[in-house]
Amino acid sequence: MQLILSKAVQRTISEWTDYQPAADRASMLEIIRKYAQTRLDDGKELRLHFICTHNSRRSQLSQVWGQLAAGYYGIPATCYSGGVEVTSCNERTIASLRRSGFEVRQEGGVNPFYYITYSEEALPVVCFSKKYDDPLNPSEGFAAIMTCDHADEHCPFIPGADGRFPLRYEDPKAYDDQEEEAARYDLCSQQIGSELLYLFSQLQAKQS
Repeated sequence: MQLILSKAVQRTISEWTDYQPAADRASMLEIIRKYAQTRLDDGKELRLHFICTHNSRRSQLSQVWGQLAAGYYGIPATCYSGGVEVTSCNERTIASLRRSGFEVRQEGGVNPFYYITYSEEALPVVCFSKKYDDPLNPSEGFAAIMTCDHADEHCPFIPGADGRFPLRYEDPKAYDDQEEEAARYDLCSQQIGSELLYLFSQLQAKQS
């Protein structure tokens, strides 16, 4: 069953032009699609674990947009995120999600928990910085999706993953405290959101 998104998030998505990936991105997304469709066809739980070095920007955005995309297209899947080291979910990431229409509730201080809501029909996505092997993340039977070059190059092996796929994005951190900061974070969020919505639109849930 497809989720009804909040009007604010739906408005953001509707403003994006129909996404068609370039050849290099299409090839990466197709590999992930084949893995995901095989899991669904086999009746296995689809778990996508987005990994970046600090679990503060790109992997968090990927977890949120991935979970939204799964619900939007009625695909049974759970999205996770983690890093190589613990920092915090960057406040600029949260600000960008708010600009896209997500509702955010914060709890805690140094490494806050952010509860990200995009539909009245879905539980919030809980975002906070953690290592990829945190107990809240899956320990087996998942796809490790590497969203940054550092993590991709320095973590060649992810224990428990039965698939490992690069899907790198430019780090918006390079624009922190610059005039184009907000625009660059929103551009990164849009690219991630567009690609994951495209990916999930290509999947078919197993018929009961």
